[in-house]
Formats: sequence, structure tokens, C-alpha cells
Amino acid sequence: MTVPRLVYLLSDATGETAEKMVSAALTQFSERESVRLKRISNVRTKNEVYEALDQALNEGGLVVYTVVNRELAQLVHDECDSLGIPNIDLITPLLMKLSGFFGRSPREMPGLLHGVNEEYFRRIEAVEFTVRQDDGQETRHLCRADIVLVGVSRTSKTPLSMYLAHRGWKVANVPLVKGIDPPAELFEIDPTRVVGLVIDAQRLVELRATRLKHLGQGSRAAYADYGQVEDELAYTRALFRRQGWAVIDVTGKAVEETANEVLVKLKLK
Repeated sequence: MTVPRLVYLLSDATGETAEKMVSAALTQFSERESVRLKRISNVRTKNEVYEALDQALNEGGLVVYTVVNRELAQLVHDECDSLGIPNIDLITPLLMKLSGFFGRSPREMPGLLHGVNEEYFRRIEAVEFTVRQDDGQETRHLCRADIVLVGVSRTSKTPLSMYLAHRGWKVANVPLVKGIDPPAELFEIDPTRVVGLVIDAQRLVELRATRLKHLGQGSRAAYADYGQVEDELAYTRALFRRQGWAVIDVTGKAVEETANEVLVKLKLK
């Protein structure tokens, strides 16, 4: 089985420009079928850069970025070089050439290409809603969500929620913890809008151990214990079956791939 190669698309806007350019370039390579594009949109702060590059480093990915803010673009460049991450800046060289051509600096305002229209405001509303509903917040508003994602910790609920939100879907995600009853509101909404996320137990242990390491804690904590992880996953699978929710295994999948599967299973695509 071919190991997928990951290309991380970092952008301080939607990332659509980077995705189109990379997709066009990939048509020239027979290996394109093994490549997965992982778009990380609206990267506007140093912490967001660090978090995105941590992902790329852990997955051994190539970073392609379109960041119009010169200071932030320089940070991406410097951090990639420091970490040994292969990278390419698609926009800064062009902006510098155009600055010389016009004799003035660019505005450095992300997202100007896509303009401000009804679709733009719909996406902004979806993103704002999704941020407020992250990690089980404001469960009283679950009824307003287009999509509700449920799963144990580290099953990609938040990045998947944000990816779908940037596509215009209002998404809520609810963490499941064995021994703690899920919020009552979760069982009051249309079950055809709920997706249960599962993952391979060993992979989840690895993800949790990495998370603990980043937090400066020991990887032997119960949170990353294989037996406990198996129990948690068995609990969630049983819950999903009882509720008749759609189930998606996120193991080894890029966010884009999982998002597409969510939309297909919920008949939204």
C-alpha cells in the first residue's frame, strides 16, 4: 500500500489559491494519486503558524504557503528552515516584483482575491458559529448545526469542524468521555445530522502521547493508555450503533478526505 504524501497548504485567507496552484502542478506528476492536500486556512497569528508547522513536521509534509503579511510569511519561512521542513512561498516573490513594478508596497490584506459577497458572509457566519460550538460549548445551540461531530479526544473533531465551516457548514462538535453522560441535547436533534468519529486504537495512543509530550506531561498517563483507549472506542462504537449515527474512521485520512466523507454520508453533497 502506497504511503500518502502530505502537502500542507498554509494561508492567511481561504487557501483556495494555493490549492488550485498545487493541484495544477501535481497534474505533471504520476505520483499525484498518492498526494493528499491538507489546507489550513486563516493562519493569522504566530501560535497558529507554530501549530500548523508542528503538524507538518510530525507528518513529514511539504509546506506550501500564501501569506501576504510579510512578517508572518518570514516567520513561516524561518521556522520551516529551522525545523528542516521543505517549503515554498507562492505569493511573496510575486508581491515583491509587483511592488517594484508599481513603486509601492502591497496592502497585505488577506482574502482580497475572493471579494466580499453573500457567499463570503455565509462562510463567516458558519465559522463564527463553529468556533462557539467547539468542544461541546453551548450545546443548547446544537439544533442549529448543519453537522454535529462526536468522538473521543484526538479524533480530529476541531480541525474537521473548522474545515467544514470554511466550506459554509455550521458545525458543532461534542467530546465523548466514558463515564460521563453526553449532553441531553445531543439526543434531541435529527440523528441524520450526526457523525461519530472513530480511529485505530494504536494511532490514537500515539496522538495522545504526542499531545502529552507537547504539554510537558508523561506519556504513560491514563489518557494515552492502550487499554483505556480501547475501552473508550468500544464505548463510542456502541453508542453510535444505538443512536443510528453515521460512523467514519479517520485513521490515516487527511481532513479534506474525511470532510468529503462526512458530506457524502449525510447526503449534503
